[in-house]
Amino acid sequence: MLSAPLVIGVSFAYLLLLFAVAHWADRRAAQGRSVIASPWVYALSLAVYCTAWTYFGSVGRAATAGVWFLPIYLGPMLAMILAWMVVRKMIRIAKTWRITSIADFIASRYGKSPLLAGLVTLITVVGIVPYIALQLKAISSGYAVLTSPLGQPAVQSAQWWTDSTLYLAIALAGFTIVFGARHLDSTERHEGLVAAIAFESVVKLVAFLAIGLFVSFGLFGNPARLFDQAQSVDELRRLLQFGQGQPFAYAQWLGHTLLAMLSVIFLPRQFQMMVVENVDERHLRRAVWAFPLYLLLINLFVLPIAMGGLLHFGPGQMNPETFVLSLPLSQGHHALALFAFVGGLSAATGMVIVEAIAVSTMVCNDLVMPLLLRMRRFGARASGDLTTLLLTIRRLAILGILLLGYLYFHLAGEAYALVSIGLISFAAVAQFAPALLGGMYWKGGTQGGALTGLLLGFGFWAYTLMLPSLAKSGWLPGDFLAHGLWGLGWLQPEAFLGLVGLDNITHSLFWSLLANLVGYVGVSLWRPPSARETSQALLFVDVFHRASGSRPVFWQGKAQVSALLPLAGRFLGVETAQRLFNEYAQSVGVGHIDQIPADARLVHFVETQLAGAIGSASARVMVASVVEEEALNLDDVMRILDEASQLRAYSHALEDKSRSLERATNELREANEKLKSLDRLKDDFMSSVTHELRTPLTSIRALSELMRDDDHMDLPQRQQFLGIIVTEAERLSRLVNQVLDMAKIEAGHAEWHNTEVDMRKLLEQAAGSMGETYRERGVALELRLPASVAPLWADRDRITQVVLNLLSNAAKYAPRDIGRVVMSLRSVEGGVEVEVQDNGPGIAQDQQTMVFEKFRQVSGDEHYRPGGTGLGLPISRQIVEHFGGRMWLHSSPGQGARFGFFLPRADPTRDNGSHGMAAHEAGIHLTGEQT
Repeated sequence: MLSAPLVIGVSFAYLLLLFAVAHWADRRAAQGRSVIASPWVYALSLAVYCTAWTYFGSVGRAATAGVWFLPIYLGPMLAMILAWMVVRKMIRIAKTWRITSIADFIASRYGKSPLLAGLVTLITVVGIVPYIALQLKAISSGYAVLTSPLGQPAVQSAQWWTDSTLYLAIALAGFTIVFGARHLDSTERHEGLVAAIAFESVVKLVAFLAIGLFVSFGLFGNPARLFDQAQSVDELRRLLQFGQGQPFAYAQWLGHTLLAMLSVIFLPRQFQMMVVENVDERHLRRAVWAFPLYLLLINLFVLPIAMGGLLHFGPGQMNPETFVLSLPLSQGHHALALFAFVGGLSAATGMVIVEAIAVSTMVCNDLVMPLLLRMRRFGARASGDLTTLLLTIRRLAILGILLLGYLYFHLAGEAYALVSIGLISFAAVAQFAPALLGGMYWKGGTQGGALTGLLLGFGFWAYTLMLPSLAKSGWLPGDFLAHGLWGLGWLQPEAFLGLVGLDNITHSLFWSLLANLVGYVGVSLWRPPSARETSQALLFVDVFHRASGSRPVFWQGKAQVSALLPLAGRFLGVETAQRLFNEYAQSVGVGHIDQIPADARLVHFVETQLAGAIGSASARVMVASVVEEEALNLDDVMRILDEASQLRAYSHALEDKSRSLERATNELREANEKLKSLDRLKDDFMSSVTHELRTPLTSIRALSELMRDDDHMDLPQRQQFLGIIVTEAERLSRLVNQVLDMAKIEAGHAEWHNTEVDMRKLLEQAAGSMGETYRERGVALELRLPASVAPLWADRDRITQVVLNLLSNAAKYAPRDIGRVVMSLRSVEGGVEVEVQDNGPGIAQDQQTMVFEKFRQVSGDEHYRPGGTGLGLPISRQIVEHFGGRMWLHSSPGQGARFGFFLPRADPTRDNGSHGMAAHEAGIHLTGEQT
């Protein structure tokens, strides 16, 4: 065993570490570097669902009921499938109306009813107190196992004031106050708390996995050997079988799964972390798979630990709920056992802290504040800052909740296992499902229906589950369990109306939810909703269908800024209220608070801000007390809704105009960029043409001057100079002809002389014309031509011009002396294809579309830039497209380039102009395919 001071010291050191993590996260948030902006932190914070029940109770459940521990974790996994539809809507509603608790959520939906908020809070407190007791019991039991001889029961304190669990509860209350009640925040977000919960989720997962690995591989070699040994024991083999001979096994499995699905959303701590603390609803995308993965991992070794404990100690020899600690202790691994205890402490404290914060907010806003606001000293007409009072109420509520949990723990003792206590709380919060889910999707739900359903559901829960648990703990006489209330057998709480065969949890869940649903739907259908209920229903159900600027504000009356500002200052603080009103003034386009129009939107703004601090029901009461509110009827609701629809239509029209302007701006920007590009091309063209013209003109002038000034020049030299002059003159002619050809073709004024063309013969003649050029450069030219091809109808000279241009380009780019060019011709369906392949440097993928642009010249070799105007390929493409063909380029850097074109066998009687149109629609085929 371990010494008590060591265990206590490590426990408090861990709690201080959690506080340090929270302080660090709060400090980063103050610096504008939020930790909870990460979707991973959000997903891990949802693992507050895994409490000491998961850590200790699941193993105990598996050791006594086998696979029956699974539904409590299958339910949340299935629930996360619907999270994007259900939870995202809850988050959107809560953010829109600044809702800070599940009681506030339900009350807001049904006309901001204080009565409904108070009822939800009472149900929550009664239902959650056993869960708080569960955590205290788990920590107390774990502490006893570590500090007592293994296998011996811990010595219980004779007096309550000497019970260490009492002081543990007080210490947890202190830590909870530090975590969540240090200051008042109208958004009720606690960045430090979320970061600390995410951290403790990692700690408890690692600790539990460490124990699982130790048991599976350290004690038994591997999991397969462990389960083989378990299968050899009849009592353990039965635990691994579903149903275990129970006739209603499937019904119970379904009931527990449904219970867990509802609990993962409606438990106050889950609502707090999943909805209130959410900073970005897109984080749900990560949580919908990360949270189920976490549940899978933390339950991976539950059965191995349970089976391992039963095999190691023997059935009935050790409390299965302590196997996580007793197994490593039995092997002398004290450090591992202490680490496992820290994991369990982490699971318990995380739940207690978040649950207490969430419930204390509900107690303050929905139980205490409505009572205080009826008193003249604290009413709407009173003065003074109440933020300190609000914090004090919440702190006292936290302490009271923890002490109630301790009282339940102290009185219940060992009457219930951890799992049983947890399921009682689960069944209580499941009663919120009809009112909350119905209110989100059904506009016909009413306050009366919600109240009736909750009262009936809670009543059945108390009678069929809570009272039997008190009777089994010895607090109440147990006669009514066997004989029914007043001796009526059909009123037996665990066999109501003669329904037998179900376990007590499934039995209670069935009757309570049935009564709840019947009451909610029946009363809602019996009496139509009021105007206020209708208005809130529209806001909740259609929350996704309305933009923030076009949401209707269902209020009418007279208000004054001078009355609303002090009211906000009382509950939010004077400085905070001034800042919020200044921001609102800027949002409505006025320069000062006094200029804010005191209209319905201002009233709504103030009420929403107050809702974050004192709850929506109390906020509505306080705002109504300082303004002259006129009662709404259904006609008023429809009129406001119609105005909002018109505003939304106007907003959509403005958005459409804005998008049109944006498109026009983009088009103008693109046109401007094209003009800039054309201007650059013009400059390039002028530079290129000037250079091309200047070079031959300079040569002609220089050589002509030499011959003019030298009357005695030798005849051979004179002939040489004349030859150069002729060559340069031809070069000038080609340049001018290219420019003129391009202009004529683009303008549609080019002359075409179409005849039958034998492509094989044309290619041979073109190759012959280029023969000398290829020989001078040492480049080999290979022809791959079929024996014959059907003739085409085209302009022979124009097609020859295309082929010569391709051969000329190939000769330029092919390397000297080792260059190789292949020209091929083949018949294809509807025409012929010609390709010219070289082994030059090739052309990069991002430059391939540029080669067909005018005045563009590219090369795969950055050190080689060939001369020319860059008009050859654009002219060639225009010629090919005129005849209904297309041109392409296949190239990869370092692998050469392959230019090709396709020409159809056109009917001589057909108008060639149609070919050009077809080619224009076909476009140019460009790929990076390698030869």
